[in-house]
Amino acid sequence: MAINFYNNLKESMNIIIKTGEQIEGIRKSSKLAGEVLRYISEYVREGVSTAYLDQLIHNYIVEHGAIPATMNYNGFPKSCCISLNDVICHGIPAENVILKNGDILNIDVTTILNGFFGDTSKMYLVGQPSETAIKLVDTTRHCLHLGIQQVRPGNYIGNIGYAISRYAIAQGYTVVYEYCGHGVGLEFHEEPQIDHAARKNSGPKMRPGMIFTIEPMINEGKPRVKVDESDGWTARTVDKKLSAQFEHTVLVTETGYEVLTDVSNDY
Repeated sequence: MAINFYNNLKESMNIIIKTGEQIEGIRKSSKLAGEVLRYISEYVREGVSTAYLDQLIHNYIVEHGAIPATMNYNGFPKSCCISLNDVICHGIPAENVILKNGDILNIDVTTILNGFFGDTSKMYLVGQPSETAIKLVDTTRHCLHLGIQQVRPGNYIGNIGYAISRYAIAQGYTVVYEYCGHGVGLEFHEEPQIDHAARKNSGPKMRPGMIFTIEPMINEGKPRVKVDESDGWTARTVDKKLSAQFEHTVLVTETGYEVLTDVSNDY
């Protein structure tokens, strides 16, 4: 779940450097979160409601001894976020939201296992989406890869967003700047703020033991966000064009990075 940029304009730089014991706990929770996304993939198909997917995810998390972090978080009513097509993030699963051929959707899961948090999301395709939609999803996935490749001790946090935005804009897309990644592990949302559009060599330097999410939200059209007044959560593109997002929880190691939510050995 992304942090709203406007609620986090002032950073106190109180970044938690995790201990070895804490890292191990966060690693286990993050692995579970990644396994949730792998588990749910076979159920993402035409005719299924997003509420059904949410219930499956809830059951899987609980059966593995964890808690879904989004449930009742600041009033959020479900165990995950499911965001379709023009929804950028924080989509609320519902019985009347039925997947149809051509949809693209993001499923965002955060687990609390033994008090530790793991946060991840990915895109799913239903049936045969348009070439335009597939290109957006592929570009967003690559943006996440580029951001992760910036993670290493001594590098500036702003270079994550710089790499992401430079590539996305070159491909003809825009980067959502009203939401961002965040520190995670001991709490759902911690410092630092990870902007996905940033100046080169800006922000604090990364240090071993930092853990944060990188979760670029890339839009087909304008970058701005409009939140549905009906629920106060669902964030949509202002022009109804498509949006895509991928997210991993990443640890800064002594020599580079470890993608804690990666269960497919992609990194």
